[in-house]
Amino acid sequence: MDEALTPLDCLLPSGTQRICLILLNQPLNKDFLQILWSKALLRACADGAANHLYSISHSFLPDYISGDFDSITVEVKAFYADKGCKLIETADQDFTDFTKCLDIMLQEIEKKQLMVDGIVALGGLGGRFDQTMASIETLHHALSMTQLPLLIIQGENLAYLLRPGSHRLGVNTGLEGNWCSLIPVGGPCRTTTTGLKWNLNNQVLEFGKLVSTSNTYEPTVPGQPRQDVTVTTDQPLLWSMGIHRNAVTLA
Repeated sequence: MDEALTPLDCLLPSGTQRICLILLNQPLNKDFLQILWSKALLRACADGAANHLYSISHSFLPDYISGDFDSITVEVKAFYADKGCKLIETADQDFTDFTKCLDIMLQEIEKKQLMVDGIVALGGLGGRFDQTMASIETLHHALSMTQLPLLIIQGENLAYLLRPGSHRLGVNTGLEGNWCSLIPVGGPCRTTTTGLKWNLNNQVLEFGKLVSTSNTYEPTVPGQPRQDVTVTTDQPLLWSMGIHRNAVTLA
């Protein structure tokens, strides 16, 4: 079984995960931004995400901004260029700005020889439905691009694509919401789990048959920590989970 991953460790000020951060072109949670920015070893904006960052604070300077630059405003682009931020134009329309930004980040991680535990994207799960699905597609691309976990966080939602194999997920940070799900985006997945209220036992998840949405965690014994969730899957399987609405206060 793979080493345990605690998805919400990145939102704990005391968390130990070494992360890199990608901002996506959607409204940014200021509190999450503050925590993730302070921890990140490398910080990037995908195109119009720079507009949102600029509107929140002029003091946050990303290492680079990439994209086809059809969303970033002239004013914002000029501001970051003047501050010395690297502007990398990626005109390829076969991939989203998120995927292209991730590709550049992986190159930078290798070039700088950074010791990284995971990559977090802030944004990408709200707004237009097709853009949300494009974010999920980037998670699929990431499986062949890197062994690093890629997490997407927005609002009260986290999404993470499990690669085929066995996984152990830490869900005892205190920031977890009361729901989680396993969604077979891409094709049928034969799945076994522990640690959930409604576990799966070598069952096939597939659209039109069975999808494990609105699941939750196994009830805890008073005074005992919540046990890890384990998931074994034969195909890429989307794990999503709620983030407590008062996560920043709880952290």
